[in-house]
Amino acid sequence: MGIPDNQQKTNGPLSSVEEVYSQVREMAANFEFKPEERLNESVLSKRLGTSRTPLREALNRLVTEGLLVSKQGRGFFCRSLNPDKIIELYELREALETHAIRLAIERASDQEFSDIKEFLMSVAPLYSNSSKARKIVAFDEEFHLQLARLSKNSEIVAALENLHERIRYVRWISMRKKIDVTHEEHLGILNIAASRDIDQATRQISSHVRTSNAEATETVREAYSQMFVPVNEL
Repeated sequence: MGIPDNQQKTNGPLSSVEEVYSQVREMAANFEFKPEERLNESVLSKRLGTSRTPLREALNRLVTEGLLVSKQGRGFFCRSLNPDKIIELYELREALETHAIRLAIERASDQEFSDIKEFLMSVAPLYSNSSKARKIVAFDEEFHLQLARLSKNSEIVAALENLHERIRYVRWISMRKKIDVTHEEHLGILNIAASRDIDQATRQISSHVRTSNAEATETVREAYSQMFVPVNEL
């Protein structure tokens, strides 16, 4: 199954579909199932302390969200982890975020931009090379979601939230190389957006989120090397 006992987070039986879904979603997002591995539903249901019905419902939901794959007659599988897929997801992220910031500039108030700046300044002391990448990625996701919410388009926000889950694991890996510049880049993007310069803001955020094929390949290579490292150590 590829789910080490020391990675189980449940403290008892999961009683609802939402609890099962939440737990399995986290496991899938964190690649606690190995890439392209077939999930053993019987083993997984026993580990989670749940029946097959809520588990199956959760698995089907995660397929629609792109966190798992269903193969007819063969069951459920962990999604693949390869550079081409990572590039596709980052291209989608770039498209979402450039449009979101364009709408934000058109629709948000000065105070709303100021509120995001207050958030950035509050977490600035925590951006340190001694910080775990998982913590920095959490701050990073929150900044980008706050900016996207200023677009006043809930569908863009929901799509970005889903995308964050799908690329979170590889971002834990890649973030370790740029913790020291990420906060500064966020502040620069925000200041340009607050000045209402749409062209410059979209250029800046495109450059900030884009990844190259070489970077994606290296990140995937490193991700595979970290697969058996407990998530809480990343």
